[in-house]
Parts: sequence; structure tokens; C-alpha cells
Amino acid sequence: MPTFGVHAFVWNGDWNNDIAPETIRQSEKAGFDLLEIPLLRPTELDTARIRKLLSDHHLQAACSLALPKDRHLPFYPGPALDFLKVAVDVTAALGVTRLCGCLYCNLGTLTGKPPTQAERDTCANVLGEVAHYARGRGVRLGLEPVNRYETYLYNTGEDTAALIQKIGAEDLFIHFDTYHMNIEEQGFCEPIQQAGKRCGYIHLSESDRGVPGKGNVNWDSVFKGLKAIEFSGPMVLEAFAAINPDLTAATCLWRPGSYTGWDLATQGLAFLRGKAQSVGLA
Repeated sequence: MPTFGVHAFVWNGDWNNDIAPETIRQSEKAGFDLLEIPLLRPTELDTARIRKLLSDHHLQAACSLALPKDRHLPFYPGPALDFLKVAVDVTAALGVTRLCGCLYCNLGTLTGKPPTQAERDTCANVLGEVAHYARGRGVRLGLEPVNRYETYLYNTGEDTAALIQKIGAEDLFIHFDTYHMNIEEQGFCEPIQQAGKRCGYIHLSESDRGVPGKGNVNWDSVFKGLKAIEFSGPMVLEAFAAINPDLTAATCLWRPGSYTGWDLATQGLAFLRGKAQSVGLA
């Protein structure tokens, strides 16, 4: 049975040791099974305290990140490798088994050109080393294809599947995001079916990053695809009640949303549970 999760940014535009207790409390209260923790500054987290808070509130967790500007993988492979290894260590210290997101890029770094073969080779080589490092610490990596306005490297599930195949690590998985799919994919059902068991994690995000069901995402197609592969991984509500300053320029979130975090969480979860139930996934 799938796990219903919520991204920390649904509640607050930041994640740190001071914010963590309330974010965790709210996530349990709203009825989620899992909290996605953004590792923007992994070395600053009190992992022991956060791990205990998650346990006390009966929440699973996943970790995610996008690389800092000075760690964009094709430009800075050595620093990116070091940063990703630290993120793996923090993920493991939290008792978490999934690290996903934009592990290959800084969001918003564009060259004005398509990716070169050398850039893609660098991504595969470094991520292969990170996957090996993570495997020894009980952590699996998920790679998120992101729309063309935020990265030039990997935009579709097919792109990402080719990267995973090149790396040659069977424990890597595709981390889909319906917001990005709505821009880049020709539909929702077919890319999910094509990915099959490689689809291990999905952000359920509306076309305007608001409440699911109130935008342009074809949710019937999304859940038809998830049912076709008997998806059993985390289904994570990603929306933004507040704007994170580190991601504002990359995601082009220039104004606050019209919903509170509680609105996004409770209305979104009710809608997504209903869709999952309608296809027999929950």
C-alpha cells in the first residue's frame, strides 16, 4: 500500500532544528504517514533530535535536495561528490532510507545549450560513486527529472531512466513530480507505466503548486498510471505555503500562495486519498 507523505515546505518555507518540531507535529496531526525533509544545509541538522521527534510522532521520512550553485555536478564534480556523501550520512543518521531530488544539478543553473555527452558522463560517474557509498549505509538514491526552465540536464522520465541504466545501479529509482511532468511529458499515465518498477517515489504537485485538484494536472491519468504499475512507494504532496529564499529564483515563486499550510495539507491529502481509493491503491 502506498505511503502518503508531505513536503516540509507545505508548512513552512524553511527547515531547520527550530522549525522541525512544529512541522513534524503538524504532519502527524494532518494524517500523513511520511515527512519529506529538504537537506538544504545538511550539516546544520540535529539528527538525533529530529530522529526522535519523527519516532515520537509515528512518522516515516524521506530526504531530498537540490545541489547548491557551487556544487552543480557537471561544473564541480568533486565538491558535488563531497556534498552528496555528507547528505547520505545525514540521511542515514536520521534513520531514513531514501535520498532523492535533484542530486545532479543546481536548480536554475542553465547554459543556454543542451547537455553535452561529457556533462552526462560526469553525472553518471559521480552518481555511481554516490550510489555505491549510499548502499553501504542503507540509503537508496532517487533521481528527479525537472522541467527545462530549472535544469537543462534531465527533464523526463525517459532521460532519467537512461541515466540510471548508464550508472548501472539497480537500486536507483526515478522520483517523478507531476508539476514537472505537466510541462515535459506527453501525458502522465504512459511515462509512469514506461518507468515501471523504476518509479519509486512521486511528488503529487498541482500545476500552480497549490491544492491538488484545483489546477490543470490530469489526476485521473496520474493514478491510472500508478495503479498500472501497482505503485507502493511514497506519494508525497508537494506544495508551497511559503517561499524558500534559496529556491525563489530557480522555481520562480515570486508571490505567496493563497492557501495556508493547513489548507494545502488537509484538502490535498483528502483529494489524493480519494483518487488513490478510486483506483484501488489505498
